[in-house]
Amino acid sequence: MLKIQRTRDRAAIVLTVSGRLDADNVNQLSQLIAAESEGEALVLDLMDLVLADRDVVCLLQELEARERVVLRNCPAYIRVWIAGGDHQ
Repeated sequence: MLKIQRTRDRAAIVLTVSGRLDADNVNQLSQLIAAESEGEALVLDLMDLVLADRDVVCLLQELEARERVVLRNCPAYIRVWIAGGDHQ
């Protein structure tokens, strides 16, 4: 099950992702991010992320490369996938 909670800290909108994020619900995350103003700083807090698949890693890599989001508490395996490009 996926849960995404939106909060605001001092400088950014924070989307806290909990549970499993996969191809079936990656569009939900994409839509939430797209709904935020481009001028707003946006943080994805992945501390409670249990599982992410290839589609999710591709999205995270793209968002980070475009400097659209900052990944906070990103699990090591996701960082390895992003850095290695093994998800392509």
